[in-house]
Amino acid sequence: MTPPDVTDRLRRFADLLLRWNAKLNLIAPRDAPMLWQRHIQDSLQLAPLIQPGTDRAIDLGSGGGFPGLVLAIATGIRFDLIESDQRKASFLRTAVLETGAPATVHACRIEDALVAPASLVTARALAPLPRLLPLVAPLLAPNGICLLLKGAKVDEELMAAEKDWTMTMKRVPSRTGPDGVVLRLSEVRGRH
Repeated sequence: MTPPDVTDRLRRFADLLLRWNAKLNLIAPRDAPMLWQRHIQDSLQLAPLIQPGTDRAIDLGSGGGFPGLVLAIATGIRFDLIESDQRKASFLRTAVLETGAPATVHACRIEDALVAPASLVTARALAPLPRLLPLVAPLLAPNGICLLLKGAKVDEELMAAEKDWTMTMKRVPSRTGPDGVVLRLSEVRGRH
């Protein structure tokens, strides 16, 4: 059950996203009618997987605020939102102000972000695992976890990533799509 103030803040976020979407293409136009199911609920499904006591997180390639900004609103965890597209970062800053989300926007490439490692790193629709893990690893604190929303090609991505990376992994079926999966990764280390 979502508290009323969280629901209200998520509605404000959704309204703002739809207004900005006409100019920025934050979500595909065909997804607008399914915003809550396709994007917001998809992001919220990560909340129960977050370790108790997590007080800071990093969201990579935050784009339209999924999942990082949605999780910041819903959980109260302080998020660093990293987005290299200046226009999308501007949207994120506006959304943070209008929703009161505990988040800081970093308008830069992930590799250039000046953020300390966090106990939680999230990403959605950013890159295949072999390209994503080198970005995740330096930002993940010891004993931290990474929650990644992945699609139908997850097995292919895992096989490719396991050539260069070791990790402890748990697969959680997506609650919002038949082909989706949440990867819960920990102990992410390069083999070399």
